[in-house]
Amino acid sequence: MTDRFVDANIFVRHITNDDPIRSPASRALFQAIRNGHVTAWTTDLVAAEVVFVLSSKRTTYNMSREAIRDALLPLLLLPGLDVPSKTLFPRIFDYFVGLAIDYIDAYHAVLVERRTPPELYSYDFHFDRVTSLRRIEP
Repeated sequence: MTDRFVDANIFVRHITNDDPIRSPASRALFQAIRNGHVTAWTTDLVAAEVVFVLSSKRTTYNMSREAIRDALLPLLLLPGLDVPSKTLFPRIFDYFVGLAIDYIDAYHAVLVERRTPPELYSYDFHFDRVTSLRRIEP
């Protein structure tokens, strides 16, 4: 088994099924990872890029937060896919969908929650939706 990097476009092709050649190949790769025939790795930044591309109103995708979560989260949680913040993704997507916080801010909120004290400097009021955090303006 080879441990190779998976770029954002592979996730996008799999999720959107918008390319007659690349989409089936991407699906086959994730199926091989799911079945334990292949191991791979990616980064938290790839996850953010996928969310950005799929949610962008500038693309034909313009997917809802729920649709993005439902399509991307199971891929990120595949046992054969190594991702640095894998255990945080369910909570990140909870905030992204449930609190309507930007994905990157949801990611940061989950990281801040794990700190003592769970406080951050920000002018972004949407952090106030995360009741486990304390937002402070400098």
